[in-house]
Amino acid sequence: MTKKSDKVIIYTQDNGSIAVVGPSDNSPLTVEQIQAKTVPEGKTSYIIDRSELPTDRTFRNAWTYTP
Repeated sequence: MTKKSDKVIIYTQDNGSIAVVGPSDNSPLTVEQIQAKTVPEGKTSYIIDRSELPTDRTFRNAWTYTP
């Protein structure tokens, strides 16, 4: 069974950096509901596996995502 915390929601912020939202397993909302509530209107966002995030956060402000 996949836990909500195994997923993250990502989108590009106005300043060009990637926002990473980590849903809590304790939330009564689904990951999709959290995505709809959290991501600003008009922004494209993706739900990806947490394991897809780079582990080296040194250049986090330079992260990009291509589906």
